[in-house]
Amino acid sequence: MLSIFLKEINSFFNSLIAYIVIVVFLTGIGLFMWVFPEFSVLEYGFADMNTLFIMAPYVFMFLIPAITMRTFAEEKKDGTMELLLTKPLTDWQIILGKYLSSLALVVFALLPTLVYYFSISSLGDPEGNIDSAAVTGSYIGLILLGAVFTSIGIFASVISTNQIVSFIIAVFFCFIVYQGFSYLSRIDALGEAASLVDQFGIAYHYDALSKGLIDSRDVLYFISIVFVMLLFTRLIIGSRKW
Repeated sequence: MLSIFLKEINSFFNSLIAYIVIVVFLTGIGLFMWVFPEFSVLEYGFADMNTLFIMAPYVFMFLIPAITMRTFAEEKKDGTMELLLTKPLTDWQIILGKYLSSLALVVFALLPTLVYYFSISSLGDPEGNIDSAAVTGSYIGLILLGAVFTSIGIFASVISTNQIVSFIIAVFFCFIVYQGFSYLSRIDALGEAASLVDQFGIAYHYDALSKGLIDSRDVLYFISIVFVMLLFTRLIIGSRKW
């Protein structure tokens, strides 16, 4: 698994993909946080990072599929998938190696945003007047969200030989899982079941973590989705033996 992980990391950083993704993410979030009047911290007047944690999931919907779209689709297109599967590695080792390398790049892209925390903390009145617990919970939620989106992106990549198709499928599924259930819960016909439907969506659990309350049920929810998506990926790869 380590060999696959290192191979994927080297492949990312030896191409423009990693740098473009990180620059686009940081530029987009930076503009929302410091420039655009409707979202700017300087205009808002409060020492918090809500703008980052509200906008990041929507940026992730496009950023992460751009990272994961090549993981398996490129192997299939180049004809190296069969060669990869003949190596002395289990299917799970291959999947986890590619998954963890993609997730590592997502976390790496997030690290520079810590500068925003220290900047806003120093701008607070008094200095340091920022809800660190909420920020910590939001970062944990954002990493878990990234883990879910990455698992969806890996699955989308394994079901197609075309990277663009994989990208579109991943974006669609990420949106449905994140926001789709929330929209569905607003249908009047659902009645009392609306609240239950809402809890199936990622947004509900992500918002709970953003309040600074780390509930094991929310964490378990994210881990469960990751496991299910990787299991589906394993089934697709294993179908070659059927």
